[in-house]
Amino acid sequence: MPCQSNEELESILLEAKQYTHNGKVADYIPALSKANPDDLSVAIYHHDGTCYSAGCIHEKITLQSISKVITLALALIESGEEYVFSKVGYEPTGDPFNSIVKLEMSNPSKPLNPMINAGALAVTHMIKGNSVDERFQKIIEFVKLLSGNSDIGYSAEVAESEFETSHLNRALCFFMKQHGIINEDVEELLDLYTKQCSIEVNCLDLARIGIVFALDGKEPVTNKQLMPAHVARICKTFMVTCGMYNASGEFAVRVGIPAKSGVSGGILGAVPSRFGIGISGPALDDKGNSVAGLKLLEILAKKYDLSMFY
Repeated sequence: MPCQSNEELESILLEAKQYTHNGKVADYIPALSKANPDDLSVAIYHHDGTCYSAGCIHEKITLQSISKVITLALALIESGEEYVFSKVGYEPTGDPFNSIVKLEMSNPSKPLNPMINAGALAVTHMIKGNSVDERFQKIIEFVKLLSGNSDIGYSAEVAESEFETSHLNRALCFFMKQHGIINEDVEELLDLYTKQCSIEVNCLDLARIGIVFALDGKEPVTNKQLMPAHVARICKTFMVTCGMYNASGEFAVRVGIPAKSGVSGGILGAVPSRFGIGISGPALDDKGNSVAGLKLLEILAKKYDLSMFY
């Protein structure tokens, strides 16, 4: 059982924090460029409800691409596996997360997986409701349920900043609309998607969400089933194969746990049957992953034999 105290975790965090200078914050979304690149925090939530943490654990970040795992779970619950994967594929890709290339090359023209932007947009399109507001409330209520935090909200500033600069995502949407993958108004879908990405959490929330996935959909203390076990397992599989953008293969070798990152510097980890991990570290590498967060996970994996492939 890793990290028997906050002090032990603090020492690991300080070792990883030296690597923050190797990255830089996301600046292509103006609101995200305000983050402090030196920040790093971590929380580990165990199956018995014990939580150890280090750093500025209450500092909020936006979910960004971590939300892709949550909306995938929600879409699978609402529409079922057969429908979801008729619109989006299962396969990892070595291309950047916002690439349009594979949409043009694949036949039928559907996104390769739900963790790249095109696939995530297709999944968000599946969330049911009569309006953007109704669908967004469904997503945020699901985040509150998984995290056990009823106070979670979203950053209107980040959502607006992303919406105004989402030109490539608009291109992806129009391409998919042309090929029948989506059929709603592109601006409404982008409004929903950017709000979804702008939901605010801290690393404690991420760790709580992570333990639910780690326990195949169960809340750790009450043992209540928050999502079907098969849905949690599908999501964890995509986290392993596609969760760290086009660095997922290297991450599987070096760390070897289901994880999903976001360009705000967040990382959601789920060590099967053991614990959830939440990390916040805004300085990113060239693939869009938290550079110190990756180092922290690598240290933890080696020290405590976390890899599911051992």
